[in-house]
Amino acid sequence: MTLQHELGLPHSLRVRAHEALLSLHYTAALLRKRATIFFRQHQVTDVQFNVLMLLRYQAKEGGGLSQVDLSRMMLVNRANITTLIDRMEKAGLVKRTPAPADRRSNIVRLTARGKGLVRRVEGAYIQEVSRIVGALDNDELSKLVGMLERVRWSLTGRARK
Repeated sequence: MTLQHELGLPHSLRVRAHEALLSLHYTAALLRKRATIFFRQHQVTDVQFNVLMLLRYQAKEGGGLSQVDLSRMMLVNRANITTLIDRMEKAGLVKRTPAPADRRSNIVRLTARGKGLVRRVEGAYIQEVSRIVGALDNDELSKLVGMLERVRWSLTGRARK
């Protein structure tokens, strides 16, 4: 089904680049809706799950990440990450401790409850991700990742690495 049909547009889009960006935006909106439904079923938000996965798979030696690192990895600002970690700590999913090298900084670590939640949700998450992108083979996925990287480089003005 074409984007024109999905959006109910009476006329085709004249500029292919515009169609591509609209398609990307529409796809992202559909993914956000599906993520909300999926994570609600598991009593966690997509952002909380992102933190849990970062702490499980990106943590430094000693099992934690600073709030600054988390905010950089998650594309949210420091004020947002502080509120998020406050809520997650209150729910018993993470624990903050002062950073040994800088008492003004905190290291965030998974608690036993947080680890259990990751274990409980991760398998279903991987299945859902695989189902969603299952229409693409590995070569197509690699190409898609590369194309999206180039779009991000164009947006940020960064040189290609």
